Amino acid sequence: MEYRERFYRDWVKRDEMVTFHIQLKESDLLIKAERDLKEEAMEVLKKIRKEIEDYIRRDPLFLKTLKPYHVKEGAPGIIKEMARMARRVKVGPMAGVAGAVAEWVGRALLPYSREIIVENGGDIFLNSSCERKIGVFAGKSSFRRHLLLKISPEICPVGICTSSATVGHSLSFGKADAVVVLSSSAILADAAATSLGNRVKRKEDIPHALRWIAGKRGILGAVIIMGDYLGIWGEIEIWEGGMKDAHSEN
Repeated sequence: MEYRERFYRDWVKRDEMVTFHIQLKESDLLIKAERDLKEEAMEVLKKIRKEIEDYIRRDPLFLKTLKPYHVKEGAPGIIKEMARMARRVKVGPMAGVAGAVAEWVGRALLPYSREIIVENGGDIFLNSSCERKIGVFAGKSSFRRHLLLKISPEICPVGICTSSATVGHSLSFGKADAVVVLSSSAILADAAATSLGNRVKRKEDIPHALRWIAGKRGILGAVIIMGDYLGIWGEIEIWEGGMKDAHSEN
């Protein structure tokens, strides 16, 4: 996987939380918590990466398939959950890997810090007792640097995940500048963002794609940005400001 500098992290607003960074191979996580939990986070990251890598050696098709997949007996919990959530939205299980890593690390840190933001390549696991604003980076779209999602504490913990055909390393068969999905499962949000993005090849596809995602169990809301066009469905509140106002970045 190609490494790309996370330049959008420069837009993360400073607040009362402690910010730290961990990296292991392709996993590059920015974490905000009530205190420095770098060592605890790295231990979790090592464990889950080993589980994923060991399983892929046992079952190489898990890594390559772009279709729903049934894993082998005895697969680790994170592998089973990736496959299960991907089947809901008809994509391959690796479509949810970034969200899975963010969520597994985030949930493991909750006993140490109730306020947690884990960002992994634009995919976020968030638990917060106050409202947070999440900036949406949409490449060259007219909404670039201006669109913020208000995230209410009532829906936390929540996954906020993005797919793009024009920004970053996401694999997309569509042409949207940004597709953002919210779910109580960051794995489902990640896989669903990929699947939703695949459905948007022209502006006329936006309403049809939103109707499709609206029928999927476990999805809280979705945003589609394509050039000058914006589509929104679900429990999403938009705030038009600047990225300097964002608490975290997507």
